[in-house]
Amino acid sequence: MRVLVVLAHPERQSLTAALSNVIIEELQTEGHQVQVSDLYAMGWKSQIDREDFRGFPSEEPLRVANASLEAYTAARLTEDVIAEQRRLLWADTVILQFPLWWYSMPAILKGWVDRVFSCGFAYGVGEHNDKHWGDRFGEGVFAGKRAMVVVTTGGWEEHYSGRGIGGPIDDLLFPINHGMLYYTGFDVLPPFVVYRVDRYDEAAFNATADRLRERVRTLTITEPIPYRPQNGGDYEIPTMVLRQDRCQGQEGFRVHQRPSSHKAP
Repeated sequence: MRVLVVLAHPERQSLTAALSNVIIEELQTEGHQVQVSDLYAMGWKSQIDREDFRGFPSEEPLRVANASLEAYTAARLTEDVIAEQRRLLWADTVILQFPLWWYSMPAILKGWVDRVFSCGFAYGVGEHNDKHWGDRFGEGVFAGKRAMVVVTTGGWEEHYSGRGIGGPIDDLLFPINHGMLYYTGFDVLPPFVVYRVDRYDEAAFNATADRLRERVRTLTITEPIPYRPQNGGDYEIPTMVLRQDRCQGQEGFRVHQRPSSHKAP
C-alpha cells in the first residue's frame, strides 16, 4: 500500500508530530510505502491568489475556479501544487493529521486543500445531465482510494458527544470528511480522535500509540463511513436534496449516511 501522510502542526515536539511518527513507523514496519507532506516544514503557502495561476492576465478579475481549471488544463499550476497532486495520485491512502483549532483544521492545511484540489483535477469533473451531476460525492479522481483524519484536541470526549457543548465530533469533521474527501471520491474511514491532549503523560501516550498502531494495521479492512453517493438514486437531481422516502422527517448531517445494513448498489 502507498500512503501519503499530510501533517499540519508547527511544532516537531508536539503530540501531533509524535503520533505522526507512530503512523509512519508502523506503516513502514508493515512494509508499506510512505510519503510525508509536512506542511509547516515545507513552508507551504496557504493562501490561494494570482500567484497560483501562471500567465493569468493581470487585467482580468480573478475567478478562482475558472483560473484553476485553465491553469490545470494548460499545465500552468505552480510546481509545489503539481508535486502534491502527483503524491495524491500516487497514494492508495491519504491520512490528514492535524490539531483541532477553532473547531476546524489549521489554516495551512485548509490552504493545502484550496490550492492542491484544483478545478479539473479534484472537482469540476464529469458529465452533467438529468441523472448524473458530475463526478463528486463518491466519484471522481480519488475513487477507489481511502482517506482518514487523525485529530488531536484539548477538549474532553464528552465535550464532543451528541449532547456535548462542542457539538458531535462527527458533525465538526463533516465538512472535511464529506465536503472535501468524499466529495472528491475518497472512501472515508472513521476518524481517529485524541482528546484531552494537554493532560497527556507517558502512559496516556503509550496507550494512544497502541490504539493508533492498530488503526494503521487495519487501514485496508476498516469499513468506511457509509455516505450516500450523489448519483446513486438517493438525491433529486439537480437540487441535490435527499429524496422524501429516505430518512423521512429527519434532517442534518446524519441523513447523508446510509443505514449500516444498507448495501450500496
